[in-house]
Amino acid sequence: EIIKFYNIQTDGEFVVIIGRSEVVGKPIANLFLLKTQTGNATVTVCHSKTKNLKGISKKADILVVSIGKPNFIDSGFVKRGSFVIDVGINLTPEGIKGDVNFEDVSSYVKGITPVPGGVGSITSALLMKNLSYL
Repeated sequence: EIIKFYNIQTDGEFVVIIGRSEVVGKPIANLFLLKTQTGNATVTVCHSKTKNLKGISKKADILVVSIGKPNFIDSGFVKRGSFVIDVGINLTPEGIKGDVNFEDVSSYVKGITPVPGGVGSITSALLMKNLSYL
């Protein structure tokens, strides 16, 4: 829904997903691979054993992060002008933080989802929408 709303082009784009969970990483990878308006991308899934994570992620046109490590991703991991989707939600002494250091990355990219107020809000809205169909 975020990709559709912001009309982010995915055809032939290089998407890097950091995190291979059954709940987030793998399903998102499959969505980007589908022959749809929000698919047709070239997808790489990275994880804790990935070598040269920074080098791979820095090539991404679209970077999706879901690893459970607050502020792990900084501007050194990100391609200038890319889109970053932060799916992480981490409770820290300073409050809720994403996996991406928003302050460091936001001026570097074309678009980024905030935490809180980004993916989580969309998830809640879509849950309510789907419940209304029951």
